[in-house]
Parts: sequence; structure tokens; C-alpha cells
Amino acid sequence: MTNLHEHLAAPGIIVAPGAYDALSAKLAAQAGAKVVYMTGFGVSGASFGLPDIGLVSAAEMSERVRAIAGACAPVPLIADGDNGHGGPLNAARLTRAYEAAGAECIQIEDQVFPKRCGHMEGKEVIAIEEAAAKIRASAEARDSKYFKVMARTDARATHNLDEALRRGEAFLKAGADILFIEAPRDESEMRKVAETFKGVPLVANIVEDGKTPYLGAKALEELGFKIALFPVSALLVVAGRLQGVYETLMKGEGLPDGEERVTFQRYNELIGLNEMMADAAAITQKTE
Repeated sequence: MTNLHEHLAAPGIIVAPGAYDALSAKLAAQAGAKVVYMTGFGVSGASFGLPDIGLVSAAEMSERVRAIAGACAPVPLIADGDNGHGGPLNAARLTRAYEAAGAECIQIEDQVFPKRCGHMEGKEVIAIEEAAAKIRASAEARDSKYFKVMARTDARATHNLDEALRRGEAFLKAGADILFIEAPRDESEMRKVAETFKGVPLVANIVEDGKTPYLGAKALEELGFKIALFPVSALLVVAGRLQGVYETLMKGEGLPDGEERVTFQRYNELIGLNEMMADAAAITQKTE
């Protein structure tokens, strides 16, 4: 079982850790992830040093999809497409680009441009009709029926939960395969989402210090969710480690003995050096 379509049809919850570059995606796959999630928040910060407020272009995001999908293959990739980077035609074009780049699902949300991370303040959403049109355009643009469209609404923050549920219904009618009601505030709201959309693959977005209760996969599955995203867990830990390491290095003495790290040799193993060198040797032998 390798594709997202099969994972969605199988029993049990899917834990999808967030990856922000090719290395993190490769390590997530090696750790046993059945699905990897490309976080727009993480890509903005890790690749461009920017906050997640819509500053990274569609072309730049599509390029990152190709690198991340290739690094975690054959593990399927769900890729954050933000708000489609424009209107319905833009969402359709982005969907084709993400599918061609190797993703198996695109996430499209209903925020205005420029957008904000789902757990930031000050969000705004577009009209429900315009948002549904983007989802419909995305669903109709895909080449394979197995490529999935994940529809996200941020209306819980801008309006209320009822409006978020109303938008969820509209997005499903427009062709969404997976529904993502962003940032319910407590378990009772999460339960209402699951009861309203029983039988629909639902996403729970679990963000450290975020607005949604910090629940584990088992609890989320019991509530009725199918996908547990942990989009920025690795990013936040790595950012803390990088900050500490660089501060240590600037003292001019290098890393102290016993500093937690992989060895140089182990890093090369993780990145696939041995397999690549073996492949190169085999090709050379065949041509001699």
C-alpha cells in the first residue's frame, strides 16, 4: 500500500508529519510515515526565511513540491496550496502543477490574499461561492481520479463553527475529497465536526501552542478524524536546535563533546549516499 487513495480507504487514522524541505521529508519517510505533509508555514520559513503570510509564489511552492515529493517517494505527499494563489483559474493551474510535481493531494483554503497561518490572528475569508468555485476548479483540473483535493475553511475564526460547517458542505458538493475545518477550539467542537461529516475523511491540524486541543492520534481517531497533521512539530524543534548550535559555534570552540547529533557517516547513510554509489558502480560495470 503506497498511494494516498488506498490509505484513505484503509481502517485507522493517518499520522502525517509536516516536512518543510527534502531532508525533513526523507527522514519522515524513513521514520515510518505513511503520508507526509508539506507545510506552507514551514516552507516559507525554512526555504525563504519568511513568515507564512502569502509571500512565496505559486512557482516557488511548486518547485518545493517536486523536491519534497521526490525525497519522500514512494510515500505519498499532501501539499499545502494555500488559497490557490488567486482565483479559480489559478487554483486549477496550481493543482496541475502540484500533480505534475509528484504530490498526491493539494490543500486549498478559503482565505483572502495575502493569507495567514491558520493559527494566527487577523484572518479573513472570501465569499463562500468564490471559495467553492476554487475547489470545483481544482477538482476538475486534476489528471488522475486518485489525486485528492483537500478543502480547508478558516471560517471558525472569522465567523463561527456553524459557518465553517456550512462551507464544508459546500466544498464537498464542489468536489472536495478531504475536509479540513481549521482550528476548532475544544473537543466538543471537534466532535461536532466529526458528527456533521461522518464518513468523510476529516483532518485534524495539531499545532503546538495553537488554538485546537493538542490531542494524539488515538484520541483523534476516536473522535472521528482520518488524518492527524502535525505540521510544524519538527520545524519548531529544529529551529530551537539550530539557534542553540549557532550560538555555541559563535563562541569559537565548535561543538562540545557529547553534543547530541548524528555522525558524519550516519548522515551520509541517511541521505542515501551508499545506495547511490552502488548504483553508479553497477551502471559503470554494465558499460565496460
